Amino acid sequence: MTHTLPRILLSITIVLACAIMAWAETPYMQLVDEADKACADGKWGDAASAIQKAIDMEPDNPGNILLMSNLGMIRYNLGLDSLAIETFNAALDRAPSSVIILSNRAKVYTSMGMEQEAFDDYSRIMMLDSTYVQARFNHGLIALRHRMFDVAKEDFEYLRDHFPATDEAVIAQATLHSTLGEYKEAIPFYSEILRTIKAPEYYGARAYCYLMTGDLQDAAEDIATAMELDPNDGELYLYRAALNKMHYRPEDARKDAEKAVSLGVDPRRAKQFISK
Repeated sequence: MTHTLPRILLSITIVLACAIMAWAETPYMQLVDEADKACADGKWGDAASAIQKAIDMEPDNPGNILLMSNLGMIRYNLGLDSLAIETFNAALDRAPSSVIILSNRAKVYTSMGMEQEAFDDYSRIMMLDSTYVQARFNHGLIALRHRMFDVAKEDFEYLRDHFPATDEAVIAQATLHSTLGEYKEAIPFYSEILRTIKAPEYYGARAYCYLMTGDLQDAAEDIATAMELDPNDGELYLYRAALNKMHYRPEDARKDAEKAVSLGVDPRRAKQFISK
C-alpha cells in the first residue's frame, strides 16, 4: 500500500496533463493562440477575426467572456469605438459583475467623451471591488474635471489612506492640489512621483506649479526636461511662452505661443502671448 498512492497521483497527473495538452490543441484554443500572436504583432484586424471565429465556433464556452472583453479592446484599438461598446455590453450581459469588462468599457467611454457613462461604470466597479485602485482614481479624476470637488476629495483621500504607496494615490494628491490652486502643496507630490515615473506630463505639471509660485529657474529646468522627452507637446511651449514673458522676452514668448497653437493648443489660451 505504501507505493500505491504515489502511483495513483502520478497517473492522475499524467491524465490531467494530457487533457490540458489536448484542450490546448483544439481548434478553439488554436484560434485563441492565433489572436494572441496577432495582438503581440499589433495586427488588430487579424486578432479580431481570430477571436470572433473562436466565439462563433464554441458560443457556450465560458472562456468567451474574456475573449469578448479582449475583442472590445481590440476594436477600440482599431478605432471602432461604438462596436467596442456593443461588444462590452454583450459581455456584461453574460457577466454583469465583471470589473475588468466594466473597466474596459469605462476607458472607451472616456475616450469617446462620454464621461457620465464612464463615471457610472467606475462607480459600479467601486461597489463590486473597493480595492480596485485604478477605478477609484479615474472616478476621482472625472469628478475633478466636472468640479465635483467633494467626490474627488473623497476618492483621493480613500486612496491616500488605504493605498498610500501606489502611484495613483500620489498623482491624485498632486492633481487635486494643483486643480484647487494649491500649487506649493502640489509640488512635493509631483516630485515624489517623478522619482519613479520620468514622464513629460509630470515634469510639465510641476513646471506649471513652479510658474505659479514664481520659481522660474525650477520651472525652466522642468520645461526643458519635458521637452527633451516630448518635443511635440504644445502645452510645454505654452508654459515656456509664459516663462519667456516673465523674463521680459516678448518675441520668444510669441514664437513659443505660436508653436503651441500649431501643436493643438487652443488659440484663446495663447492669445495673451501673441497679441502686441
